[in-house]
Amino acid sequence: MIKVFSAQDFIEVAFWRNYLEQQDISCQIRNEFLGSAVGEVPAIECWPELWIINDNDEAEAYKYLASEPLAEQSLPAWQCVCCGEQSEGQFTDCWNCGESKNEQD
Repeated sequence: MIKVFSAQDFIEVAFWRNYLEQQDISCQIRNEFLGSAVGEVPAIECWPELWIINDNDEAEAYKYLASEPLAEQSLPAWQCVCCGEQSEGQFTDCWNCGESKNEQD
C-alpha cells in the first residue's frame, strides 16, 4: 500500500477516493476519524490520507490526481430540430421549446 494523497479536508480526500475507484484503482482512506486527536498529536498527522491498495497502480493514481476531473468540458453546440434554436452543448433540453436533445438523435 502506498499513500498518494493527504488533505486537511476529508471531503477532498473522499472525492479523490471516489474518482480513483471509478478508474478501477482500489484505495482506502486512513485517519478518517483522527480529528479528535488534534492537540495531542501534530495536526498534519491527523489529516485524512488516501492510500492505494496495489503498488502497481501508483503511476496511474498520480496521473489521475494531477488531472482536473471537474474542469469544464467542451461539448459541441446543437440545434433543435423542432424550433431551430441553438443550445450550448451542456444543455439536454432546448431552452426555447423544451424539446429534449436525446429525442432528436
